[in-house]
Amino acid sequence: MKKKIEILAPAKDLIHGMAAINSGADAVYIGAPQFGARSNAHNSIEDVAALVQYAHVFNAQVFVAVNTILYDNELENCRLMIWELYRIGVDALIIQDMAILEMDLPPIVLHASTQANNRDADKIKFLKDAGIKRVVLARELNLHQIKAISTASDVELEFFVTGALCVAFSGNCYMSVANGERSANRGSCAQNCRLPYNLIDGHGETLIKNSHLLSIKDFDVSEQIPNLIEAGISSFKIEGRLKDIVYVKNNVSYLRQKLDSFLEGNDKYTKASSGKCTYTFDSALNRTFNRGYTDYFVNERHQSIGSWESPKSKGQYIGKLIKTIGNAYEIENGELLNNGDGLCFINENNEADGIYVNKAENGLAYPNVLKDIVPGTYIYRNNDAAFIKIVEREDSAIRKISTTLTLSENENGFKLLATDEDGNANSVKLVHPKERTKNNESIEENIKTQLAKTGFTPYIADEITINFSQNWFLPISKINEMRRTVFEQLTEIRLANYKREEHQIIKTSHPYPETKLDFMYNVSNKLARKFYERHGVTEIEKAFELQWDPGKSRVMTTKYCIKYELEKCPKYHPNMESKVKEPLVLKQGELEYKLKFNCKPCEMEIWEKDAEFEIEED
Repeated sequence: MKKKIEILAPAKDLIHGMAAINSGADAVYIGAPQFGARSNAHNSIEDVAALVQYAHVFNAQVFVAVNTILYDNELENCRLMIWELYRIGVDALIIQDMAILEMDLPPIVLHASTQANNRDADKIKFLKDAGIKRVVLARELNLHQIKAISTASDVELEFFVTGALCVAFSGNCYMSVANGERSANRGSCAQNCRLPYNLIDGHGETLIKNSHLLSIKDFDVSEQIPNLIEAGISSFKIEGRLKDIVYVKNNVSYLRQKLDSFLEGNDKYTKASSGKCTYTFDSALNRTFNRGYTDYFVNERHQSIGSWESPKSKGQYIGKLIKTIGNAYEIENGELLNNGDGLCFINENNEADGIYVNKAENGLAYPNVLKDIVPGTYIYRNNDAAFIKIVEREDSAIRKISTTLTLSENENGFKLLATDEDGNANSVKLVHPKERTKNNESIEENIKTQLAKTGFTPYIADEITINFSQNWFLPISKINEMRRTVFEQLTEIRLANYKREEHQIIKTSHPYPETKLDFMYNVSNKLARKFYERHGVTEIEKAFELQWDPGKSRVMTTKYCIKYELEKCPKYHPNMESKVKEPLVLKQGELEYKLKFNCKPCEMEIWEKDAEFEIEED
């Protein structure tokens, strides 16, 4: 049997979820009414239920994010909500908190969120043996590490493919809670990593002023899809539960077409859901929100990944500014611009700046405000007005399930049989007198034309056969009624035949790979503690949110490295002149952080200003 490969899309709400499915997603992930890691993307049970019904017609799945850490007083509400999600047909939950594995649960499939910091093969195998069916891998992994994890355990593996990157290991960033008690692990990240900072060395000298030194480019490993599949990935996840509908449709359609071209004629892999999509737009990742792209560490550390000028969308590169003519700009490839476009550039102060195009004419861009831009400046379009207008249309992405229709006669009239691409079949009968057409002329083509009008249904009639012994007459209204009824009933049959995977968690006691857990394991309630203790853990620190030591805490661990970005890494840039006096300090207003570089695992830590630690010698 061929292995199914899935595109998993974000859904801020029901409308975004339906748009993702129409654009080709095999599955969508959406926030629950509570306890999702995006506090601005919660959804009602009723809306999630509606999305489940819509998705299952296409054999697409719905996963619900319940991926915050939980406090003791929330455990029962969470358990009751999970039962509700199971009852409405949700396919799986995405979880971070191990407390959920201790609850009295329905037989619902559980996925370990990337917030569970899934980067060690032994811990991932532990999760699989504890009943987790899928693990969302840490984005910092490379192809060799993914392959090793896949070899060590046959758990399903999911990996991000496009979208924004958390600079920290997911689940292990505490900057937000330390600076304002807004916990990222509770769904309320304040995005301190996107702020501008000054970089100060150990002599007190400012090396860099007012740059977004922790802001990194967006993720794109779409070119690596074949390699990632061979390494063991079966689900490709698009980041963006807070992104707009144009972003969702653009990303999904782009990846759908890329994956389909790989799957075509492939004897090992196949798509994970039904239907085929058509689009009225040409998708390209850089036409919607992006900060420029990086493949991060999939192919090891090999390039700069910072997006220091701005944390905002860079967009699509248009060309260099040639010159300013009167009240307009002449830009390379300026004929690509449209009225209403937003353009961005980096000004002479090394800051992101922008203009709005009031009018684009004869290759010239007439802005709302004429700014002094140096010739040769790179110009990007971060608001593509014409593209947005097309993609926002409901019919810009349409998904249809292939069917064959056969209209035949019987004793009392006629029968219409519909068979879909998955082998589901349904027929409707029409009791009607059999009368020949006027002049005994064939109306077969007219009947086929009416039967082909599948309209707003999720079906397309790829093949229509008329089996009549005579040139029988049928009113158009009766043909349309039969077509409408046969498809309505086919949808009911598809939903009835949909098979949701179920899995009952059985409590285990196999040993956890560690016996001592620090705060980075985010244990915030009695059930999570009980879970780890049953699996042999003897020392468990409370979650950061419950025991934060103001001013002295480690607030981030990251694979990203500022010394590498500055080309002052002793491993990759071994020139002795490249050394800098440590500790390096990030300063933003009253905020101040020290940087610690752990060169052996090739990681950087960020500590609050009063913390003390030893500096590694190069």
